[in-house]
Parts: sequence; structure tokens; C-alpha cells
Amino acid sequence: MRCIWTLPPGDTDYTLRWRLIKADFSKRLPKTERRSRVRVARGERGISRKGDKWQRRFWEHTLRDERDYKSHLDYVHFNPVKHGYAKKVADWPYSTFRRYVMQGIYLHDWGDEIDNMLAVGERR
Repeated sequence: MRCIWTLPPGDTDYTLRWRLIKADFSKRLPKTERRSRVRVARGERGISRKGDKWQRRFWEHTLRDERDYKSHLDYVHFNPVKHGYAKKVADWPYSTFRRYVMQGIYLHDWGDEIDNMLAVGERR
């Protein structure tokens, strides 16, 4: 999962937020997966999709400037296409991309050209 957050002033508790997000999500799923002894001992679920799993750790980065923000926003929006979850950026239903299109920040076909370049590169 990729996201960009604006935390309240003086609050940098990323760890608590990720723990709460992952715990709430996990509790809502039926318990049908097989878990290793380590996961059972740690109280962790064996959640995966196409080989992706919850990571025990996370990476956080404080955005330095507008250019850094734009670069990370592009990365977050294109990531579902990069990993094969959607054909086009606009197709991913869990994205803020459409909201940004409505605000005039992105064009509706943003990323299509990048996707086409990647597809050509993968065939080589």
C-alpha cells in the first residue's frame, strides 16, 4: 500500500497509524489463510494477493519540496499499473487519481504513455 499523508503538527507517529490500519483491515477478513507458527505466535495474519504480503516494517519519507511531492504523487498513482493490478492509472478504483483529474492536477490519460513504453520494453 502506498500513500501520502499530512500528519497533524507535532505528530510523527507513523507506526501507530500503520498498525491501526493493518489491524482494522485484517480483522475484517475471514480467517481462512494458513499461517506459520511464527505468524500465529506474533498474532499476524497470512494476508497475501499475487504473492504480496503485509510487510512487518514500513518506509516513511518526509517530502522536501513541491518537486519531491509531485514525484511521490506520480509514483503512488502509477504503482498499481507497474505491478499489474490495473491496465491504466485511471482504472485503479482505490486511487485518488480521479479526484486529482477533477481538480485539474492530472489529465485523465496521465500515465498511458508511460504504460505503453513499459509494455514495449517488456517485450524486448
